Amino acid sequence: MNMDIGGRLRTLRMRQNLSQRELAKRAGVTNSTISLIEANQSNPSVGALKRILDGIPIGMAEFFALEPDVPQTVFYQANELVEIGRGPISYRQVGENLFNRALQLLKERYEPGADTGKVMLVHEGEEGGIVISGRIEVTVGDERRILGPGDAYYFDSKLPHRFRCVGPVPCEVVSACTPPSF
Repeated sequence: MNMDIGGRLRTLRMRQNLSQRELAKRAGVTNSTISLIEANQSNPSVGALKRILDGIPIGMAEFFALEPDVPQTVFYQANELVEIGRGPISYRQVGENLFNRALQLLKERYEPGADTGKVMLVHEGEEGGIVISGRIEVTVGDERRILGPGDAYYFDSKLPHRFRCVGPVPCEVVSACTPPSF
C-alpha cells in the first residue's frame, strides 16, 4: 500500500493554519524539506517525520491513523481555486485537498520572462497542458518548443523539464499531472 505522506502532512498543516515556513521553523528543518515532503519528492526518515510532527504537534500514531476529510466537491467557482504558487508564476489548483486523489489540475499563469528555474524539474508521473493565451517555451529532455494558444504538451514527468514565458504578455496554461506533485 502506498501512503501519501506528503498529502497527509499538507492536509494536517493546512488544518492547523500553518505555512510551510512556520512548520519548518517549529520543527527545526528547512522550508525546502517541508516542501519536498509535501510534494512527495522526498521520503522523511522516521526521526525527521517525528520532529516535523512535533512542530504541529501530533503523535506518529495519530498521524498515520488520520483519515482526512476529502470533500466530494464537483464544481468550483473561479474564486475557489487554491493559489499554490508565488512570485511571477501563479498555480491555481482545482480543489484544496488532493489527499487520495490521482490527478492534479491547475490553471497556470506565467508573467513575461517567468520560468520554473534553471534546474530542470523531474518527478514521477505524467503531465500535460493546453496553452490558453500567450507563448510558453517548454523544454522536455533535449527537445524545446515554443507553444501558443491552442497548442499542447504531454510527457512523462521523469524526463527533465522546464517552462518559460516568452514574449511581452503573460501566458496562461491549463495543466494536469498525475500523481499530484505540488
